[in-house]
Formats: sequence, C-alpha cells, structure tokens
Amino acid sequence: MPELTWQKSTFSGGPQGECLYLATTPDGTIRLRESDTPDTILGTDTRGLARLLLHIKSRTSPSEAGPAASS
Repeated sequence: MPELTWQKSTFSGGPQGECLYLATTPDGTIRLRESDTPDTILGTDTRGLARLLLHIKSRTSPSEAGPAASS
C-alpha cells in the first residue's frame, strides 16, 4: 500500500489536543484516525463518511437535552 498523506481536520484541536486525520487511498477509500490512537485506522467510502457526519450533526449534546428520563 502506498504511503498515505494525512490531512488534519479543520475542526480538530480541542483543549486536550484531540485531532482527527483523514487520508484517501488510490482506490478512493477514506481512512480516518485519531491523534491519541494513530495505529487504529478506520476505512469507509464517501457515502459512509457522509452518513457518519449526518449522524454526528443530528445528535443533541446531553446538556442541551435536559434531564435524562428515568426508567
């Protein structure tokens, strides 16, 4: 496999220095890794990445959701 060129996400760099990196392989597969676990690499295609981003954007943070419902 050829050497990948990793690009740091523009949304990376929180207070703890968390960073997300992306790279594209010659066959179009998208690879993702985090700075704290660089040896763990996830692979997806453009449709899978789009679904992941839509899911993340649609989530409401716990502080915005109010108190948790009790069972």
